Amino acid sequence: MAKTTSKGSITPLADRVIVEPAAAEEKTAGGIIIPDTAKEKPQRGKVLAVGTGKKDEPMTVKAGDIVLYGKYAGTEIQVDGKDVLIMRESDIFAIV
Repeated sequence: MAKTTSKGSITPLADRVIVEPAAAEEKTAGGIIIPDTAKEKPQRGKVLAVGTGKKDEPMTVKAGDIVLYGKYAGTEIQVDGKDVLIMRESDIFAIV
């Protein structure tokens, strides 16, 4: 995990976005409680901040969008005590 930042806000550069992962599922559809060791990493999250994009490629996502991304996409960092991911826009598969 990357180091903790002390700033109140982070501005991603170029084509990077900051995503807050959704909470992992606590129960199955049948009501079985999933232990922490068996929980899968979430692949859905909310975009918190967006960079300016590359010179010839404007950004498609915007802050507030709910997105789907790869299981191992991005780098985990902590901002104001909560875990977030910073990733390239190309790591995002879809806007929900």
